[in-house]
Formats: sequence, structure tokens, C-alpha cells
Amino acid sequence: MRERVRLATVGAGYFARFHYEAWRRIPEASLVAICDRDPAAAEAVAADFDGARVFADFETMLDTVQPDLVDIITPPPTHADFVAAAAKRGIVAICQKPFCPDFAAARQTVDLIRQTSTTVVVHENFRFQPWYAAIRAEIEAGRIGAPYQVTFRLRPGDGQGPEAYLARQPYFQEMPRFLVHETAIHFIDVFRYLFGEVAAVTARLSRLNPVIAGEDAGVILFEFESGSRGLFDGNRLSDHAAKNRRLTMGEMLVEGSAGVLSLDGDGGIAFRAFGENDWSPVAYPWQDRGFGGDCVYRLQRHVVDHLVAGAPLMNRAEDYLRNVEIVEAVYRSDAGGRRIDV
Repeated sequence: MRERVRLATVGAGYFARFHYEAWRRIPEASLVAICDRDPAAAEAVAADFDGARVFADFETMLDTVQPDLVDIITPPPTHADFVAAAAKRGIVAICQKPFCPDFAAARQTVDLIRQTSTTVVVHENFRFQPWYAAIRAEIEAGRIGAPYQVTFRLRPGDGQGPEAYLARQPYFQEMPRFLVHETAIHFIDVFRYLFGEVAAVTARLSRLNPVIAGEDAGVILFEFESGSRGLFDGNRLSDHAAKNRRLTMGEMLVEGSAGVLSLDGDGGIAFRAFGENDWSPVAYPWQDRGFGGDCVYRLQRHVVDHLVAGAPLMNRAEDYLRNVEIVEAVYRSDAGGRRIDV
């Protein structure tokens, strides 16, 4: 345990701004160094943190400042090498997702993490979105009775036309595996968080926008070990009703023997009891701040609480490997046109 965490980061791109805004609100964390291939971008971030040094080389930064924690906020092809560099030095790391390019690379990286007895947390922040914590609390309290099924309709509406994704994350257009590898893995993790382990999957995927390399629509059926079912219905070209369509990115239903919980695009949760027609709102605390109900802050706060106070830790790379394994099963199911046991 430690009173303060000396933090280093790598990456200053689009999504990194949510990380830095959150780090500024965590007093136990001190940003001592930032690395980016664009020195001007790194300098711009460092200007907001007193004493933060700027580096162009990741391993040089680690060896020079010897941080307690490194936050890896770079595109997916860099993740395995950066995690390995931190693990070999015994430095705790948070790594953005996708964790690794495929299951084999993820398993090799996790083997290294185990060999070095290092802690690596995957920045899978959707389970930290406050509406999912509230839905899980309702399930655990027995509000819906025996859980039957969870359904999520992904409808961000950001995937149409030749300019799709270019304004925020242009590398999305070039990913050979897109909808599942980059996006649906969020909901695979959320489904596991809400309904437990996945036993089998059946998937049908397609590409609707010809300017991108990977799939951008598809349907995945999940069979949970409990006997419950999950349905992910994803289409990045269609939208849903919301003030900010990136807040929840879609709509969810959680059905059980005693009733149904619904999540709308504005983060509203409602409950309808079995046999009734009226919905009642479910009140829960959350802030419309940062990304996804401040889930980036909530994840980073979670990691710091572990480092300074020994609080239990979710999203370890060893646990996250299961998500990557499920993703591989989804692609095998689509390619083979059959159900795949996980």
C-alpha cells in the first residue's frame, strides 16, 4: 500500500483526454511523465500537470522516472509491447482495450504478466458506467426475480458514409475486425458482469459500410452457464433516441420472472413488474460528465483505491482474457455458421 501513486502515461490522442481529465480529479495520483510520438501533443497535456516530464520513447520514460503506475492510452497495435515493457519492470499498468490483436497474443501477454507477478488492469470502462452498477444492484436485490435474458441494441449512428469514424478514431476504418473486436467486447464484459459466465455463442456478422475494412453490424446470441440468454444486436450505422447517442450507445432490456428493467439512451432506468403495464423510474446517482457517465474516472479511481488502500480489483488482465476468448468464439461462429462452445 502507498499514500500516493506516481503516474506515467503514454498517449495523447482523442480518447486520452478523458483519462487526463479524470486523473486531475484523483488527488492520490501525481502525473510525473507523459510519452507520445507527437511531442507537441505531449507538451500540451503536460502543461496542465505541474512537474510532468515529456518523453518520446516509452521504455526510456519508464527507466528514467520509475513510476508506480503507467496508463497506456495508445492504439491497439502498441498494447502488447507496452504492457510487456511495464511488466518486465514490475510496474503496475492500466491498458486501453482492445487489449491485444487476438487471443494468442493476449494469452502470451497474460503469461508474461503471471511470470512477472505484475498487476495489469484492462481499461474496460463500460462495466463502470453507473447504469450497469445500478442494474446489477437491482438484479442482486431480486427486483426482476430469476433472470431470463439480457438484450442490448447497439445503435450509435456514427458509421455511415465515407467519413465514418474519421473525426474521432480514424483507425476504426482500417481494423480488419471491428464491431466485435473493438465494440461488442464492451458488452460481452457487461453481460458477464450482469449475468455471469458465457458457455456458448452463435453469431452472424456483416459489413454495411464499404469504406471500412471490418464488420459493422451483427447479431450474437449468448448462452450463459446459468441457463439464461443474452442477445447483442449491433448496427453502428443506425441510431437510437438520445440527447447524446454516445452516452449509452444503445438500449437494454433485462428480463426476469418478476419483471423487466429497461435502459434508455439518456441513462434512464425503468422497471415494469410482471403482469403490469406501467413503468416506474429507478433512481440512482450518476453524473453526466466525461465519457459514459464518468466511467473513465470511476475505473481509474477503482485502480487507485486498490493501490492505496488494498480495495478489491476488477478487470485484471487474467480475468479479461475470458472476454478475448469469447470474441474469438464469436468470429469462429460467424465463419463456420454454427454454435461455438466457449
